[in-house]
Amino acid sequence: MPAAPDPRHERILAAVRAIPQGWVRTYGDLWPAAPRLTGTVLRHARDPDLPWHRVVRADGSLAKGERQRALLDAEGVPFDEQGRVVLGVARLPEDVEPD
Repeated sequence: MPAAPDPRHERILAAVRAIPQGWVRTYGDLWPAAPRLTGTVLRHARDPDLPWHRVVRADGSLAKGERQRALLDAEGVPFDEQGRVVLGVARLPEDVEPD
């Protein structure tokens, strides 16, 4: 018998899908009590339409390097001189509920 879906995983995936184009959220934004859980969920996600690239580290750095950068660049997400997302501009505010 397959294991029941974990409701935490479903909430994280729903939150990732809700990040609008041109915006990012951090791993901790999606699951503050355990940011690494977000990474684990994304690593095992099999949905090719999941906008995984819109999730970045707390310092704006990218877990998936140039591949992730290219996708974010295409959406107009700004980067600083060190190659980190400018979170003050591109981070979706917590009080904003995405569509």
